[in-house]
Amino acid sequence: MYAIIRTGGKQYQVAAGDRVRVEKLEGAVGDTVELDDVLMTVDGEAVKVGQPVVSGAKVTAKITEQGKGKKVIIFKKKRRKGYSLKKGHRQLYTALEIQEISA
Repeated sequence: MYAIIRTGGKQYQVAAGDRVRVEKLEGAVGDTVELDDVLMTVDGEAVKVGQPVVSGAKVTAKITEQGKGKKVIIFKKKRRKGYSLKKGHRQLYTALEIQEISA
């Protein structure tokens, strides 16, 4: 069984036991999170597609890590004008371990 969930403006395909990195969610390491934005569930031949979400379906996950991703460098330059700009950004993320999918 697997499900398509939406969190942080992105969609992820998850199954029980999977580990995924999503946009930062509130909570401490070891906390349990319920994700209610389930767009689709597949259990063998039974497929439920939501419009836009499947009613009553939820995914339970455990927070395994809160951290920052690799640094992304932003560099801007205008030729012959003496203008250059260099910035860095590290995106916050939450690592989740999917425990169960209930449809």
